[in-house]
Amino acid sequence: MAIDTTDTLPDALDTPRLSTRDKLVLFVLCAAQFMVALDFSVLNVALPVLGTDLGMSRSALQWAVTAFALPSGGFLLLFGRVGDLFGRRRLFLAGLALFGAASVLATLAWDPASFLTGRALQGLGAAAIVPTGMSLLTTTFPEGPARDRALGISGTLLSLGFTVGMVAGGTLTDTFGWRSTMGLLSLFALIVLPLAPGLLPESRTPDRPRLDVPGAVTVTGALLALIYALSTAADHSFGRADVVITLIAGLLLLAAFVTVESRTAQPLVSLPMLRRRTVAWGNLGGLVTFSMMSTVVFVLTLYLQEVLHLSAFETGLVFGVQGVLSAVAGVYAPRVIGRYGPRRTLVGSLVGQGALIAALLGLGTGHWSVWLATAAVSLASMCHLGAIISYGITVTSGVPDEEQGLATGLVTSTQQVGITVGIPLLGVLATTSPDLLTGVHTVLALDAVLVLAAAVLVAVGLRVRSGAVETQPLGAR
Repeated sequence: MAIDTTDTLPDALDTPRLSTRDKLVLFVLCAAQFMVALDFSVLNVALPVLGTDLGMSRSALQWAVTAFALPSGGFLLLFGRVGDLFGRRRLFLAGLALFGAASVLATLAWDPASFLTGRALQGLGAAAIVPTGMSLLTTTFPEGPARDRALGISGTLLSLGFTVGMVAGGTLTDTFGWRSTMGLLSLFALIVLPLAPGLLPESRTPDRPRLDVPGAVTVTGALLALIYALSTAADHSFGRADVVITLIAGLLLLAAFVTVESRTAQPLVSLPMLRRRTVAWGNLGGLVTFSMMSTVVFVLTLYLQEVLHLSAFETGLVFGVQGVLSAVAGVYAPRVIGRYGPRRTLVGSLVGQGALIAALLGLGTGHWSVWLATAAVSLASMCHLGAIISYGITVTSGVPDEEQGLATGLVTSTQQVGITVGIPLLGVLATTSPDLLTGVHTVLALDAVLVLAAAVLVAVGLRVRSGAVETQPLGAR
């Protein structure tokens, strides 16, 4: 039954005012998140030049990405919990310092080993920055409009960082060389690190429980193995022996982790938390929106350059429009969430993303397709941004402050895994197809179906009803 919201909507739509200090705290946390998002994409265009300069073979270049992805995804849950127990600000600052120093090492790299070491240390720093930064944000801003606005800005910059990296990477490489892409990350760390100590409050759980070492070992090992398998499969297919072995090992370690957590008095991941409808179904929505959107960007990059023969700069402009409209979506998404609630916004955003991806099936070989690609991917990204923000709010709302590091660790793990799995699972269908355009259409069709199916599952799982306004606490099971 629909609920009359005449008296409550104005309050929900009020834009919260942030103090000067709140704005500075938000700047520091969002700048750090933007820096990490930038690192995911800024190096991609520079890889061929980098390989020639450092003497890395084409097959070895995947390690420039994998060396970062392994520790950044593998240690997220562990570092999120360590921050809960021993101080989130302390670990955030340590991660920033490590990321900055590693970026300097990658900038000055003299051979493949020194460069890959820098990339791996960057990933380790990112694994500390992302979950602690998110938990500092959710504990600094109280649940409600203020947190929704902060998460909206953070989600916008996360999406924008990935897009800006694609555009800036080519420009910097052509103008100053590949080392400037790593130098840009050093500059971000140099700006943020001096500001953070005086602004960020320390926060941790009130008690000091023991760290779940068996759980930490099994989940970190599982994530490392799975990310390695999926990252390698993106370049070499799933038929390689090391991919098969690490994939099986990752699944076995994940099963062992679940067993350990069910028998541990103080688990790394609370299984009752994972049984919360908001946590389980919210993270499913997040996983799908990230994995499927990263796949769309990947196949459209191939399509624009190899089918329509656009230059790298022209391709960057297409995704530049996408980034601008994503920023616009980030401004208005909290208002939409305030009116309709995060669950309904998540479902609606997934439906919009899936429908607009389906519209890309109209792409052909004529240059008019550039306009279709630009419009559809940009509008799909606006829906994607709405899904990012609403799933983050859905998962973290109603969670006690002492468990925010764990909740945000799950959110950021979903982001990292989502970005990692989409391309090897679907993108390979485009790269191995005899006809690229046919392969692109196949990937986009599957992509759209998966997003729309996820929207239905999330709607059922979260019990979202048309015409009903959310009144049940988000933390309810």
